[in-house]
Amino acid sequence: MVEEKRGKDKHSNADCLFEVSWEVCNKVGGINTVIKSKIPHMQKEYGKNYYLIGPYFYDKVKGEFEEHVFPDECKNICDGLRELGIVPHYGKWLVEGEPNTILLDFQPFFTKKDEIKAQLWERYKIDSLDAGFEFDEPVVWSWAAGLLIESFYKHYTDKKVVAIFHEWISGAGLLRLKSSKARIGTIFVTHATVVGRSLSDAGIDIYHPDEEGRCLLDVADFDKKSCEQGVHSKHQIEKASAHNADVFATVSEITSLEAEKIIQKRPDIILPNGLNFDEFPTIDENSIRHKRYRDKIYHFLLQYFFPYYSLDIENTLIYFIASRYEIHDKGIDVFIRALGKLNQRMRAEATEKNIVAFFWVPSGVRSVKQEIVENKVKFKDIEDSLKENAEHVMWHLLNTIVADKPITKSAIFTDRFINEIKSKVLRFKHDAPAPPLCTHELIDPNDRIMQMFRENNLLNDENDKVKVIFYPTYLGGADGLLDMTYYECMQGSHFGVFPSFYEPWGYTPLEAGALGVPSVTTDLAGFGRHIMSHKNEDKGGIFILKRMGKHDDEVVDELYRILENHATVSRKKRVDYKLEARRLAGLADWDLLAEKYFEGCNIAINKIFGS
Repeated sequence: MVEEKRGKDKHSNADCLFEVSWEVCNKVGGINTVIKSKIPHMQKEYGKNYYLIGPYFYDKVKGEFEEHVFPDECKNICDGLRELGIVPHYGKWLVEGEPNTILLDFQPFFTKKDEIKAQLWERYKIDSLDAGFEFDEPVVWSWAAGLLIESFYKHYTDKKVVAIFHEWISGAGLLRLKSSKARIGTIFVTHATVVGRSLSDAGIDIYHPDEEGRCLLDVADFDKKSCEQGVHSKHQIEKASAHNADVFATVSEITSLEAEKIIQKRPDIILPNGLNFDEFPTIDENSIRHKRYRDKIYHFLLQYFFPYYSLDIENTLIYFIASRYEIHDKGIDVFIRALGKLNQRMRAEATEKNIVAFFWVPSGVRSVKQEIVENKVKFKDIEDSLKENAEHVMWHLLNTIVADKPITKSAIFTDRFINEIKSKVLRFKHDAPAPPLCTHELIDPNDRIMQMFRENNLLNDENDKVKVIFYPTYLGGADGLLDMTYYECMQGSHFGVFPSFYEPWGYTPLEAGALGVPSVTTDLAGFGRHIMSHKNEDKGGIFILKRMGKHDDEVVDELYRILENHATVSRKKRVDYKLEARRLAGLADWDLLAEKYFEGCNIAINKIFGS
């Protein structure tokens, strides 16, 4: 199972690496992207000695995981785990590189829940007596992951092994390993502190100074805050994992500052998140794809707006935000307010430019709005008529041009065709004064995004220069409306807006940049600060919105100016922004960042075996 791994081009002293995450074959958030995107670089370093460990959920592994038979030498390991109630599934994650993957069905092992929690209390004083299922489930799974790695080690004690554990959700596995005294190097990676995220969700700014110049991060008792927020068990396991790991790491400078105060442990190393740029199109390909997917979005806008009024599509810019439904943390609130200000100014000046802002933010929905379904059907009817007559129209147009005759409607179209199209267009028109603000019927009748649209006079009126479309479903490529994937929608847009208040890293502006799409992020986002540390001069491309220590009104004003700038600059300038966005995103290529993981592994190995 473990092959020799040596060579002059190797950077890590470890013979084998296990990486443990709840998001292996189980996409929940950005950690799934972190792990998937760096697989080729981990395999290049460790070869077949690189293993991913995740949870086994039958309904989620379809199309994600291909199960294989365990190698013969692992039979004793598997038998031992099954006796404990842990069912390991070995195979390949169906992503680039198809890495060795072990998914643990831990449901039978759940009978050990109270015993595991008792050990966590006795050894690490983690109080989880009243913790609910959202704590118990990952703790039982990660403890099982620790037992798996421990069993592996007992069969290969001559190998130098490192195990990486992501977030509090896998922390129990790390603590299990430390309790076993196995000579395995451990790395604990905090992507976002439990308490920091909880306070941010509650709208509490831990960075803003008070009248005496002190911020909450400097003065608060965060153990007490964790109890107030109802996350003390998660906070305690996170804190214990950070303090007992051989290497404690965070993903960004901003999270490092946060962890030092909240977890009371200074990180040993920062492991920035990256992307595998080999998977992304070249600059030339980006340009071609932008036009293709922009036109698909424009096509959607025709059927969305034209039943109500016409819109100068060729003079329309596409802005977007793509995020989880976290109004404050993701900056959705300040984005809407800034759009309201921009709409007010553009209306007052009667500018020719239009902006359509998409909110690709999944939420609870019942169905697509019936009027949108009807509009789409009627629009397709018009489109099909044009396609059916395309050859006939082309012949008449060619004949008219070659004969040097005036190009008139009657010369190109028959009266019958004109009357037929007129009839269909009239049926296409809608009685309502404006298109809906949302594509779907929402489950929540008091949806906050919809409320904020109305509060900021973003109503999609004909005279509005800024239009909004709340698109509360996942972009999977076949949703019956845009029928485009997440990346295709990004590539077809002109500007991404990610004004996050709490963002330990932030993949969306990085992904946008890799696709050649300019965007704005913030100085409270890990990626934003990563860019700031490498920018010698501001050439645009990826704009940094100042949020640290700022009131929301100040943030809205600055974001408004950034949005206005992108709406008014020349086409050439926007092309320059695209090129700069791509260059800046390249600073987070795994080709540059993967070595930080190897460095972390070496620190862990040196602590176990000596330098």
